[in-house]
Amino acid sequence: MSQIIYPRSPRETMDGWHFLPRYIDKIRLHLAGKLHSDYTENFGKGFDGFWLKAAGVTHEQMIEVVKNSTSDGQVCDWVRQNVKKSAAEKEACWQDILSRPKAGDPESNARFKARKEQSGIEHRDEIKTFVDYIDADEKRI
Repeated sequence: MSQIIYPRSPRETMDGWHFLPRYIDKIRLHLAGKLHSDYTENFGKGFDGFWLKAAGVTHEQMIEVVKNSTSDGQVCDWVRQNVKKSAAEKEACWQDILSRPKAGDPESNARFKARKEQSGIEHRDEIKTFVDYIDADEKRI
């Protein structure tokens, strides 16, 4: 598959959850056979996994929810009914994602540096987190 269809920015929100709309997009693309290979390694893992852990649901559950829905509204309704987390818990999940790579994690910082180099954006000093990197790599910033 050569053409990349970008999922929404990690900064997009649904029901107070940052990152959830992006994860839903990735599931929809996967179900349609259009999820680019650049996204398959971390599909259901990485930041998807951060959200799943915080929400207390499984990747398989979310695939079924999205598969059986026709709109984001239906997915949002399911999340509201089945994921009972406070605004503080949702914000904590977002801050954890937003803080990556962490200063004391040399492996993650090396991966971040390599990703910037691979994308030809190593000169962009304003890109300090993986969320920034995602938005830059997907041509949003």
